[in-house]
Amino acid sequence: MTDTLLPNGIKDSGGDSSYFRKGCNPFAQTGRSKLQNKRASLNQQIIKQMRMRAGAENLLKATSNNKVKEMVLLELSYVNANLQLLMGQLEGLNSSVEVYQNTQETANIPLIALGLKETKEVDFSTPFKDFILDHYSEDGNSFEDEIADLMDLRQACRTPSRNEAGVELFAKYYSHLPLMESRFFSPNRQTGIFFTWYDSFTGVPVCQQNLSLEKASILFNMAALYSQIGTRSNRQTIVGLEEAISSFQKAAGILNHLKETFTHTPSYDMSPAMLSMLIRMMLAQAQECLFEKTALPGIRNQFYSLMKMAQEAAKVSETYDQVHQSMIQTPIKDNVPLFWSTMSQVKTNHYRSMAHYFVASALLDHQLGPSDDEDQQEKTLSQVYDRLPEGRSPLDILKNKEERERIGKAHIRRAILGHEEALRIYGLCHHLNKLEVLEDILKASHQRSLNKYSESDSEEEFTDYTEAPDIISKTEHKAEMEVPATTKGPLSVFSAKQRWTAPRTIRLCPEDRDLGFTLKGESPVQVVSLDPLCPAAADGLKEGDYIVAVGDTDCKWSSVSEVMRLLKDVDEEGIDIQVVSMMESNPPMPTKSATFCGNLPKTYSMICLAYDDDDKNPKSRKVTKKSSFLSWGLKNKLKSASTLSLPTADHSGALPWNKPCPTFPSSSSYNNDSSLY
Repeated sequence: MTDTLLPNGIKDSGGDSSYFRKGCNPFAQTGRSKLQNKRASLNQQIIKQMRMRAGAENLLKATSNNKVKEMVLLELSYVNANLQLLMGQLEGLNSSVEVYQNTQETANIPLIALGLKETKEVDFSTPFKDFILDHYSEDGNSFEDEIADLMDLRQACRTPSRNEAGVELFAKYYSHLPLMESRFFSPNRQTGIFFTWYDSFTGVPVCQQNLSLEKASILFNMAALYSQIGTRSNRQTIVGLEEAISSFQKAAGILNHLKETFTHTPSYDMSPAMLSMLIRMMLAQAQECLFEKTALPGIRNQFYSLMKMAQEAAKVSETYDQVHQSMIQTPIKDNVPLFWSTMSQVKTNHYRSMAHYFVASALLDHQLGPSDDEDQQEKTLSQVYDRLPEGRSPLDILKNKEERERIGKAHIRRAILGHEEALRIYGLCHHLNKLEVLEDILKASHQRSLNKYSESDSEEEFTDYTEAPDIISKTEHKAEMEVPATTKGPLSVFSAKQRWTAPRTIRLCPEDRDLGFTLKGESPVQVVSLDPLCPAAADGLKEGDYIVAVGDTDCKWSSVSEVMRLLKDVDEEGIDIQVVSMMESNPPMPTKSATFCGNLPKTYSMICLAYDDDDKNPKSRKVTKKSSFLSWGLKNKLKSASTLSLPTADHSGALPWNKPCPTFPSSSSYNNDSSLY
């Protein structure tokens, strides 16, 4: 196992010359590790109180003595009060976002990271040795080192480092789980191995004998680690923002894969409703970073630039509003920290107010001049509003100076009211009050809107009741989930689980060397950002289509760069391509599995389908064909003269784009060539 050790030969604190794996540091004394240790301690206290409550409830049912009942009821009230306190402390840990932020981060709104799920140690040694002897008729002791290596790998996953090495550690263990399942977990025999994981929001333990909970929990922790990498990124640089965007999109992709693959996980933090909310939150934070990336070099103080940024800010506000709406739904609102829902509400108001500020600046500071393109400004303004005040048209607002100022002032009033609402909500949450950076940004934004209002203040304001129209959200770069590599390749995309249309022939005729769409993905390559007015769209090309052939060349296994090479030299006559579209398919039926919550006998999760061992029908389960036992050696394949800026610290100049981080669970990275078209 030397390939898994740290190359620097870092020794543990025991001084016995032992090593720990790359991507894992169990002795790190960072704020994040201390927070995780507190989480583990709280989980143990919660399970202790739950056992006491279960015992008291059983005694209450069994006794008929009134005096005993009174004592038990008193004890129950005490235990329930303790549980409430412990749950509150756990919520406080989930609200401690400051320890996950970049150490140099002083000028951006904090982002939310997921905490890692805690687990108990598992001993594979005796069960695996017994199974090897009974099933494969081989001496289990001869595989002692391999089994110990596997146990070390799982133990290392409990303390991953917050970088790509930590993600690869999770990916390596996750890739072992299907092999473990096929070799040791027979449908006709129980191994006696119990996997226990704690809910990251409630601290309630869940225990299973099969590997479904183990797989799902590793995926959840991988997504949580990506969210922590995203919050740690330096968002004062282009490179740092690109890392944050990629990390949050990968977190969303992994959570979506978890939701689609493990449809009945017994832990509430991995229920479909909770995962849907977490996916929205990760994508919202990625969209926020995309907005910051656009604004980082500075916002040109021009009509079109300001209108564009207004719609970008409105898009961020819209995504956070969707997150907040999902957080306040029952039963999610009972388990999500109040800090999270309050933060999403603050950001909804903050970015909506910024959108109104940008529109106000465009209307008040840039009057329509003789040299301006009147038609273009009219088109831009009409695309910003979904409706206009009665009796007004975009051209009327642009040409009439008084009307333009009236609408501009209405926008700045809405901006001020929105900032005040954000500050009010901020003051209601005591966890938010600890984030001085957030308060400074909210106050600076509010003051900037007040300054703009005072510049255009007049005596007529008291009689002007014009209300600013809502701003249509729009973005040039929408945050999207990055699908994990193992669920994206041709072997899984073109599989019996998916349903496809018949291949269609599309004629590509470039206009000024522009095909009218962008490509993304590893293989197969997918069509994105399709211009609905381009010739290819008119010929039947759809957003999300997969390209399977270019001319006579099969492209099912080709990367973006290889497909682009084939399309690069297409002349005016054009070229035929073959595409297919994915059709909706029915979700797979969930597998029944016995689940024990809180280590309490005969206590089953209300989320999953449970059954007793005596009720199992062997014919209803697919029996894996027995194969000879193989060794555990598995190789890893797997600015203009005048610019505006956000109310933060000084911005640095644009830096080169960084390379995408390695994706899960393979060490190879995505070939992210979507910018080539």
